[in-house]
Amino acid sequence: MNTRSWRTTAIATGVVGALLGAIPVQATAAPGPAPRVDLRADVDRDGRVDVRGTSDVAGEDTWTRGRGAVVLPNVDDDGRRCTMTDARGRPLSDALLARCHDAADNVLNGARDAEDLARLRSVPLPSLADGAHGTARVQGDAAKARIFVKRAGGWKHLKPTTRLTAAELRRGVELGVEATDVVRDAARWDGTVRVRLTVTEGTATTRDDVTLRTAPVLTHHHLQRAKEVLVSKVSRDPDYPEWSEDQHRFVRGLEREVKAAGITKPVRKLATNDVWAQDFVEPGYVSMTGADGRPHALRVMIRSAQDRPGGRQLYAKLRGPDIGVVQLAGPHPSDESQTLNSMGNLETVPPYAHGGKSYPAGRIIMGERLGEGIRPAKSMSTFLASQGAQSPLLLDTSWLEVGHVDEFVQFLPADTPRGWRLGLADPSAGLQLLKDAQAAGNGGKRMFSAPDKFGVTVPRTTIAQKLADPTFLADNQRAADKIEANLRVLQRETGLTDAEVVRVPALFAQYEMPTGLARSGRLGRLNADAWSTVRPGLADAAERSAAPAPTAPRTIAYVPGAVNGIVLSDSRYLAPKQWGPVIGGKDVFGEAVRKAYARAGFTTAYLDDYYSYHLGGGEVHCGTNVLRDTSRPWWRS
Repeated sequence: MNTRSWRTTAIATGVVGALLGAIPVQATAAPGPAPRVDLRADVDRDGRVDVRGTSDVAGEDTWTRGRGAVVLPNVDDDGRRCTMTDARGRPLSDALLARCHDAADNVLNGARDAEDLARLRSVPLPSLADGAHGTARVQGDAAKARIFVKRAGGWKHLKPTTRLTAAELRRGVELGVEATDVVRDAARWDGTVRVRLTVTEGTATTRDDVTLRTAPVLTHHHLQRAKEVLVSKVSRDPDYPEWSEDQHRFVRGLEREVKAAGITKPVRKLATNDVWAQDFVEPGYVSMTGADGRPHALRVMIRSAQDRPGGRQLYAKLRGPDIGVVQLAGPHPSDESQTLNSMGNLETVPPYAHGGKSYPAGRIIMGERLGEGIRPAKSMSTFLASQGAQSPLLLDTSWLEVGHVDEFVQFLPADTPRGWRLGLADPSAGLQLLKDAQAAGNGGKRMFSAPDKFGVTVPRTTIAQKLADPTFLADNQRAADKIEANLRVLQRETGLTDAEVVRVPALFAQYEMPTGLARSGRLGRLNADAWSTVRPGLADAAERSAAPAPTAPRTIAYVPGAVNGIVLSDSRYLAPKQWGPVIGGKDVFGEAVRKAYARAGFTTAYLDDYYSYHLGGGEVHCGTNVLRDTSRPWWRS
């Protein structure tokens, strides 16, 4: 909608002066009507700004999920100007690392930076007088967006005081807009950017506003094709060289499986001794329609609320053209909630509509310690909710020692009307495998077939011994009950049916340190002292003592958790090698897991993570991360 200010000035023709006996004054002609300025944006999101027709007129001052102009938070580094060190070669602080990106200055950085601008155009004013001029500025908080103007010499920063010439306005002006940050707290700024074009001709002034909204930062779901896999590549530890080599072996195996799945980009290795690549970052993205009519996206790597040192590798190895990094300010979590802020505790339900609600970009799930008052950090929860697209849903992970949703739930692409199924860890099925083996006379078989390594002794426990252990049975009954309760929440929210659930055999147990593991120094996620290296002094004794005690024993995966793997394609799944009881030459759990995924249309490959991740409280998924396709428009159902 145009808002116009019409100014008409008339000077008396001498009548008043004559009546008063004064000398008559020469009459001055009234100015003509003010120019009808019309600023337009890509309201219909087709990748072009229509200044000839009316396709981009309706709704230019409003914004909905399906209609309204979108602007990108330009937080990548197209010119690769951002560094890791200062002028004297000293490492930059996390805060300084985060401040460097394309929107941190008022120039376009690199040839590709112009592609990140949302375009605005003014309808040409061919009859505008020579003395006319215009200005364009951001209304409200001007620091949230920046305007550029396209001129013969390229794109130039347009200050609020910079004049647009009459010649430019006659031809029609092309502007580019960038948001200077992502939306962090919608209560403070919801991403709205309003641009006003003002044109003055003589004493007449008119203006027009258009409204844009900053694209939400979205997390990936498994219907988006895997494009690149990330993993940590640790340095050689002179004290524990065998552990370093075991991690390198894991990386080599991962590279083989990624290539076998048809992913053409090589595995990207992050040089950090934090092996939990899933935990210090969640890959996200923002997108708008590009000039070619297809989504133009920037990847936004969301650093965990813990600010783990491994997250610095995101700046060193990923930040660059079309990839930015976001870290959240504010109070950091206590020791007790640290693990909930690892990004293994964030997964995304694929797109769905149910109960009058639609999530075309999917919906986030995270775990909380229900009943203990422990949730993910407020800074992260506020950030995710403020995107206004994926409405985070909390599940109960109080029964898990680590407490991550990826330990018992995943989402699998499916050739069904919904387009996906739910993969669910099933302790009841895991116990049934043991009962069937015992009934067949194999109760004396060892529970684990993994070899002893690095001075660590694999438990010699038999199937019969575990089935006779009341604590083990109680742990799995509780796990089964908790998983079923979480399933009911997901079914209520998504409309998922029992037939759409893929149940994968699993077992859970209270953590018992294997003989020799303490000497290795590799306690991973379960080493309480390790958190002090994440952020020294993060939680003092008072904070730790104030944390409520668990209401019941917590558990971890006993046999490597099969659902804690990687969906590499819509037909190939990478699971942790099971190392379960071997009967008749076959791993009982390995075979059962393979059959479960086969019924869902997947070929399962196995990667050995027993020493590199499993004994540390995680699996293949915990040690990796995936950059997925961004070509699907988030605003379309």
